[in-house]
Amino acid sequence: MTPPVVAIDALEKSFGDYPTKRVLRGVNLSIPPGTVLGLLGQNGSGKSTLLKCSLGLLRPTAGSVTVLGDDSWNLSAGVKARLGYVPQEAVTYPWMRVRQVIAYTAAFYPTWNQRLVDELCQRWRLPLEERVGPLSVGQLQSLAIVLALGHEPELLMLDEPVAGLDPSARREFLRTILEIVDNPRRTIMFSTHITSDLERVANRVAILKDGRIAYYGELDELKDRVKRLRIAAAHDLPQSFKIPGALRCEVAGAVATVSVNDFDEQLADHLRTAWSADVTVHDLNLEEIFVEMHAAGSPTLAVTR
Repeated sequence: MTPPVVAIDALEKSFGDYPTKRVLRGVNLSIPPGTVLGLLGQNGSGKSTLLKCSLGLLRPTAGSVTVLGDDSWNLSAGVKARLGYVPQEAVTYPWMRVRQVIAYTAAFYPTWNQRLVDELCQRWRLPLEERVGPLSVGQLQSLAIVLALGHEPELLMLDEPVAGLDPSARREFLRTILEIVDNPRRTIMFSTHITSDLERVANRVAILKDGRIAYYGELDELKDRVKRLRIAAAHDLPQSFKIPGALRCEVAGAVATVSVNDFDEQLADHLRTAWSADVTVHDLNLEEIFVEMHAAGSPTLAVTR
């Protein structure tokens, strides 16, 4: 059996003195090679902290993270050379010209693919002769992505990589990611708030909620599991109307709108019979599923492996 690229076991991370702020509360993930994992969560849910613990930029409070066989806090030089990382806020050398930063970074990597870098710079219209300091936020983010991709890393971690990009640059970035994932040896973890982008490139999704993994599994499986039902009964429904596995339920007279986890047709048939109701099943996109999962009082979905 092929070992996971990233193995996270009971990971916890807290900040500050008493009372400490617990950001991660026992996270478990096992990410096989070739995975494109989209990491979703509300602000403050721990997405960036999870990525930084995986890269050895933050030391876990408890638990462990193994990356390409190494403990994340003690990564060897060989493993570091196989990693790529784009942080939320790109930081580089403001006094250098863009081409100088690229050349400086390339010197650290014997596997540097200058042809790929030249193509990306052209796609994203990076001004090679301009100094880095005055670049726009979007240009800095594009440069950070180029620097992370230049040595063709085996594991690429991206923290809100398109946050500063305009729609055209975002499209080019997604095109590049789709090209990268053609390589079955390449694994990508990225956090984003733009769920439509994630749906285009990710094959798995991990959703963080209150510092824990609320769902981890195939994206298509998640869409198959979570549905919205519109139930139009013959008579008024009670305000206490409940459905097993409901994430959210709204009742207005004889009509109920319910978002459910673990949907199957037997549930719909049961509702039709029990309430003499017309039941319509609606598919949800990833953004709608995310909203339903974070509605007040919504239970956590069962984590899959």
